[in-house]
Amino acid sequence: MPPSKDKLEDVTLGAFAYAPQSELVDHAVRFLSSWSGSDKAFMIIQYSLKIVIPYLHLRARLQQKAGMSKDAKSPTADALAKLYGIIGDSRMLWRFFGLLSIYQWMTGLERSQPPTRKLLSIERLQGWSMVLYYPLEHLYYLRAHALLPLSLSLPVALPFLTRNKKLTLDINKLGLWSTRFWAAYVLLQFAHLGEDFDLLRMRERALSKIISKGKGKEREEGTGGVDVGSQEREELSTRRSALLNELVVNLGYLPLTIHWSLEKGLFQNDIWVGVFGLIAGIASFRSGWKATALPAAEPSVLPSTMVTSPTSDEKPLAGFDADMDSATANVTASQEIGGSFVVAN
Repeated sequence: MPPSKDKLEDVTLGAFAYAPQSELVDHAVRFLSSWSGSDKAFMIIQYSLKIVIPYLHLRARLQQKAGMSKDAKSPTADALAKLYGIIGDSRMLWRFFGLLSIYQWMTGLERSQPPTRKLLSIERLQGWSMVLYYPLEHLYYLRAHALLPLSLSLPVALPFLTRNKKLTLDINKLGLWSTRFWAAYVLLQFAHLGEDFDLLRMRERALSKIISKGKGKEREEGTGGVDVGSQEREELSTRRSALLNELVVNLGYLPLTIHWSLEKGLFQNDIWVGVFGLIAGIASFRSGWKATALPAAEPSVLPSTMVTSPTSDEKPLAGFDADMDSATANVTASQEIGGSFVVAN
């Protein structure tokens, strides 16, 4: 007897009924469906291409010299360079609403302040650096794509900026100053991490004292087998791992921000941009991936005697990654639009 129409449909069109559910796929959907998750995934692809493309060009030249190829150019590298530009342009455009998260962060910061005055001052300065960073980046993007004229008419002259009522949008200056404000954020983040590590060490010392007292009490009462502070130790270990990961991210961003903040750049070989960008991208992806994992269990509340501090995830990622060769200014047909800035070669 031939299979019924419904049975045939179930076997063909309903084939996914036989596919197993995957926690890995569920996790990937949770992470990559968020703006931050997809941005970090594209960041890894983008900076991987930054490393792969020069290698493909080098291989093509060597093959041509060895008589293995008539062309010293790599068609694959040219195609990947276009993909690199598309990804960078998209990532930059997606940040046009970045000031909203900065506004939310700065207002929340004043309502729920960090545990120390030093952290409060650092985060205030970081917030203001981003308030200056984003508008300059947006102006750079719009000007690079010829969506804004070379100069804008103003109702009044701006002190220290204009001598008359016209504001000239110099693409080089917009790019340089935008990344300089982002570099300020990155440098401040090192100070922030230093304070975070100090607070973490205070918590670890406080926990050690509590554990020592607990073990002493167990010996007096003749009890044993109780793992005092196990969940607290795990929480502090997770916190330390998160801070170290953030340190790696910052170490990846630091040379990039310096490179793009200088008129002649820092690196002679642009492959270092790909290397440091990939380091920051992988570390950022790792942090976001862990943050979107389903919790195994609710962590216990630490004793009130232990000092607490906010995690780095409590404030929005800022600056992200600006991918610009600040020594170039003219946008050509072969423009390379990086993470934050247009790169015209």
